[in-house]
Amino acid sequence: MKMKHLVEVEPATETAGPAYRNVRAKDGLLQPPPGFHSCWDIFRTAVEKYPNNPMLGRRKVVDGKAGEYTWVTYKEVYDVVMKLAASINKSGIKQGECCGIYGANCPEWIISMEACNALGVCCVPLYDSLGAGAVEFIICHAETQIAFVEEKKIAELLKTCHATSKYLKTIISFGGVTNDHKEEAKNHGISIFSWEEFLITGGSHQFYLPEKKRSDICTIMYTSGTTGDPKGVMLSNESLLANVVGPDSVVQYVGEVFDQDDVYLSYLPLAHVFDRMFEEVFIYHGSRIGFWRGDVKLLVDDIAALKPTVFCAVPRVLDRIYSGLTARISSGGILKKTLFNIAYKMKLDAMRKGIKHEKAAPFFDKLVFSKVKERLGGKLRVILSGGAPLAVPVEEFLRVVTCAYVIQGYGLTETCAGSIASIPNEFSMLGTVGPPVQHIDVRLESVPEMGYDALSSIPRGEICIRGNVLFSGYYKREDLTQEVMIDGWFHTGDVGEWQPDGSLKVIDRKKNIFKLSQGEYVAVENLENVYGVLQEIDSIWVYGNSFESCLVAVVNPNQQALERWAEQNGVTGNFAEICKNSRAKDHILAELTKIAKEKKLKGFEVIKAIHLDPLPFDIERDLITPTYKKKRPQMLKYYQGEIDALYKGLK
Repeated sequence: MKMKHLVEVEPATETAGPAYRNVRAKDGLLQPPPGFHSCWDIFRTAVEKYPNNPMLGRRKVVDGKAGEYTWVTYKEVYDVVMKLAASINKSGIKQGECCGIYGANCPEWIISMEACNALGVCCVPLYDSLGAGAVEFIICHAETQIAFVEEKKIAELLKTCHATSKYLKTIISFGGVTNDHKEEAKNHGISIFSWEEFLITGGSHQFYLPEKKRSDICTIMYTSGTTGDPKGVMLSNESLLANVVGPDSVVQYVGEVFDQDDVYLSYLPLAHVFDRMFEEVFIYHGSRIGFWRGDVKLLVDDIAALKPTVFCAVPRVLDRIYSGLTARISSGGILKKTLFNIAYKMKLDAMRKGIKHEKAAPFFDKLVFSKVKERLGGKLRVILSGGAPLAVPVEEFLRVVTCAYVIQGYGLTETCAGSIASIPNEFSMLGTVGPPVQHIDVRLESVPEMGYDALSSIPRGEICIRGNVLFSGYYKREDLTQEVMIDGWFHTGDVGEWQPDGSLKVIDRKKNIFKLSQGEYVAVENLENVYGVLQEIDSIWVYGNSFESCLVAVVNPNQQALERWAEQNGVTGNFAEICKNSRAKDHILAELTKIAKEKKLKGFEVIKAIHLDPLPFDIERDLITPTYKKKRPQMLKYYQGEIDALYKGLK
């Protein structure tokens, strides 16, 4: 299969298709910038080249009203970083040891990260969306001795001290510290400082910046594990450096570059690799990074004030923007609505014919779409979507109305973010994640148990990635590393399908863990075990997909229990008829919600709608194996109609 954007670098094997790379990398994969050995070099070099460029910005809020962004320059940030590094060094943290950072994105987050980079200290983001015990687990697992923490998260962190004080010795607030916090920390033998207090502890302390190697671990990012405990993904300086040059290679297709005039909005969690990686990219270029106020309802207002040129987003955020824009259009007068529809159709038709977005309908861009552009700050030129698949109607809409390049990408923590990205202005790539970025090789491996053949005329199989952007293994889990790293290839667990133009479409998930549209991972077997203890049900199949933000389920109710409830509540009919009754569904759903609360499940783990099937999941319908394991792809196929109806009913 010849694909215009790919070049074959290795032939197919019995179980895997050929290895491909981007045709622009046929003479060799992209390499890290020459002379750069660590992430510290990214920042240090930017300070040398752009000392007076504004670097980090935040909005001052006075009497609840947010003003303009105020900025500190690269040189000013560097001076604070060096003070902080002196204090960290004086506290006894050595190169290679771990420092935790816990809290929402803010200038202090980046300053703490850069101080770690300066000292070769391993930065470990702490976050609680992996479950209540995740922060405690990460601190203990990474043996974290020092942690920087957002002021409002201090109480949360101190709750873990019964277990973490074995390792954790110093806490530094991004803001202030109360006397109660000091008292509680002291009881656990922990020193706690406000930001300003800690900055001066270094005083005139003399220290040297150690030599750092590309192979050194720069950060350990914890990500969902199927077994319950998060996995520590070790990312080396090399993998981050190799990725810094990746985004440039994607926008170069259309003659664009990222540079010091770019403005980036920091709101996606820095604890995840997607945002961390892009902040490194913009630091490398001497660009501005402005921070949001931390409230999704105020995000569009922050965008209008900051006027970003580049906007990275997960589909959940773009869905919100899409809904907001379409609602405004619908509520406009008949004349406005008609004009918009005519403009939209004409521009879309032109783009489908291969005309670039900026030339497809310049008249309507000025007359109609400029208003959308203004709502997004007026200067947006690139929108990057990642973390989960973007729905085709949303992607198409944004490509037409925002007057910006819309790029959908694919990557994992283990591949250090963006590994595969669609080409700007290639309309045929709608609904795909494009070809590989120029720093990796990709191949598909057959998954016979799911019916995916990497060697067929339409190659489908597990996406496997090779290159120096890959992680260095799971921290203290060599067993898990060996499961996914085989002969230099990282096995993503996602199933892809090559398109005729060389772009890749992600079509399935090999393992029973999936991602919802807001980027949260759900370990489905674990949830089924939690819900399965309910006496009212015999079996449950939980389902969610990357285009939806919540879970639904198909339930086999316990016949005796349901018939007893029906009798007590005046619901008549046989078992199959009771299962169709909306009151019966509400009753079972309420019981599932109750158990979710009891077990302290996260909001996104709570089932929002159910279908009751009176027939147990069986071998006859090919829904389970002889050992009663669920055949998930077959279940989805069998219940697709019910699943679609459940999601439709929730909208």
